[in-house]
Amino acid sequence: MRDDYQQLVDEITAALGAPATLENRDFALIAFGAHDSGDAEEPALDPVRTRSILQRRSTAAVRAWFEAFGIARAQAPLRIPPDPAAGVFMGRICLPVRHRGVVHGYVWLLDDGHLSDLEFGGPSGAPDPRLARAMETAARIGALLAAEARAGEELGELLGELLTGPPGGRDAARAGLRAALRQAADGPLALVAVVPWTPDTGADADHPGLPRLPGIAAACVVPGAADATLAALVRLRAPSALDPARATAEQLLRSPRASAPSGPAPELPPGGGRETAAGVSGPRRGLDELPTAWGEALAAARAARADARLGPVAEWTAIGPYRLLAGLPPTRPDAAVRPLLERSHAELARTAEAFLDCAGQASRTAQLLGVHRQTLYYRLSRVKQLTGLDLDSGEDRLLLHMALKAARLDPSGGPDGG
Repeated sequence: MRDDYQQLVDEITAALGAPATLENRDFALIAFGAHDSGDAEEPALDPVRTRSILQRRSTAAVRAWFEAFGIARAQAPLRIPPDPAAGVFMGRICLPVRHRGVVHGYVWLLDDGHLSDLEFGGPSGAPDPRLARAMETAARIGALLAAEARAGEELGELLGELLTGPPGGRDAARAGLRAALRQAADGPLALVAVVPWTPDTGADADHPGLPRLPGIAAACVVPGAADATLAALVRLRAPSALDPARATAEQLLRSPRASAPSGPAPELPPGGGRETAAGVSGPRRGLDELPTAWGEALAAARAARADARLGPVAEWTAIGPYRLLAGLPPTRPDAAVRPLLERSHAELARTAEAFLDCAGQASRTAQLLGVHRQTLYYRLSRVKQLTGLDLDSGEDRLLLHMALKAARLDPSGGPDGG
């Protein structure tokens, strides 16, 4: 279907004599026309278009700036003035891509002076025939995007049923997904979890904001007690190469939907965390083990969200003790460790965790924390006083280490938590 989009964008480029780009409703690039200046010099591009083509996505600030002109509600082409302060050095002509009243994307043309003679119509008369032809093509693009969205939603429903549905319904969901994906269902595959993910709840939304990236075979939004999570099934080139899944996760994290809904900021774990993160499961052949892979991806995402040192994207094989802890039900912290988890002792908790991460090696810990060794020893003595745990005891060390890691996964489960 990507070739169809490219052909239609090329039609608009030819009809208007200006290079066009097609983006979906989330400003992710789908196709773009050739930028041919007609002479030896390279065509001028402003930073916004350059980023759109090279990174295949615009920033949230650029999206908000363009949406302020009403493009999501527009029924006809819009002319948008330049704004150098926003990186928009050239004006734009926006052709809204709609189908049955719903906006599915936008066609953009650089308004560099060559299109100044276009008549937009309105009360004074009919629109320019070139614009009318371009809008007819945009309507064909809208029909394709709508069909792709419906197909993606159906695949997403099957994936969601397979990952989180009751056992009795999983066999039918697996069979339906296998029939839809055909050869791709045999793998290799991996699952990506992005948390939190904000579904599309706009008045004109006809799908839940599912991403449409080339490597994604199916995607669904999984509701949660606190935050919704995106599940994306990604095709791999080889069973041992997770690079496509990581690249997809990084692209998804740049989506405006990869953020918590407006409201109070989430409580972050002691010692640092992040509001949004992604996890990647181990590779799989076929669909039979996808529920297990989903547990891996979700655990990796929770770990990456809890511990910033794991990066915004974490792989299941690289999250260490979180592989075990993420599978346990939330519990109150151990009574001995609870005093250490109070906010007033955050520095002591960070010191104890660093000491245990460094296998009890004082010199490495002091270097990691940037403190004198005597300062480290003083802090560790305070930890012993607060907890009653002996850091020379292997069992006490294990208890403290696991309790500190568990507190990262569930920062609300402190002394006053449930």
